[in-house]
Amino acid sequence: MKAALKGLHSPDVELTSGVSVDERGSVLVQLMVGPADGPGEESFDVVVCNAEWLDQVVRERGSIFGRHYLFVDRIERGAVESAVTDYLSALEGASWQELAQQIGRVAKWEFEDYRE
Repeated sequence: MKAALKGLHSPDVELTSGVSVDERGSVLVQLMVGPADGPGEESFDVVVCNAEWLDQVVRERGSIFGRHYLFVDRIERGAVESAVTDYLSALEGASWQELAQQIGRVAKWEFEDYRE
């Protein structure tokens, strides 16, 4: 089974292809990902950051962990889509659950840590 990016948006800014929002330094992006060969999608959150933001935070705090962060040259829809699509194309799993856990290593899955 393979995964596919079925949509993305940011609750913080309008992500338009060709338009950079680098002045913000970082934005939350919600990825809608589902099985490539069928219906359905689930939400995965990632904070997209540029190098200037990373440099500033490291200087202020001394360190930063990188889970659920995507570092890009420019915060722009095309750059985010390209990075996510490249990552997803390398994944394969026996089930959606297995794929979602792999995706969850880089973006926070809406069902991460869920227990019945």
